[in-house]
Amino acid sequence: MLSEMNWWIIISRHWGKILGGLLGLIFALLVLYYGFWWSLFIYVCIALGLFIGWKLDASKDVGGFFRRLFSTKED
Repeated sequence: MLSEMNWWIIISRHWGKILGGLLGLIFALLVLYYGFWWSLFIYVCIALGLFIGWKLDASKDVGGFFRRLFSTKED
């Protein structure tokens, strides 16, 4: 029988495979329920949200981030 410590070791060594498998499963269920294009749209929105959140975490300047995001070349 695996103890709790062994589970954490397995998860920490294979977290990418576990995450990829879960994302694949979620995508497959979304395709079955909504269809391919809606599922792809959902994944693109999630990826965009993660990217924006990652940039906000890195810069800590919310106002400056949105000014750069929505500024024009003339600004």
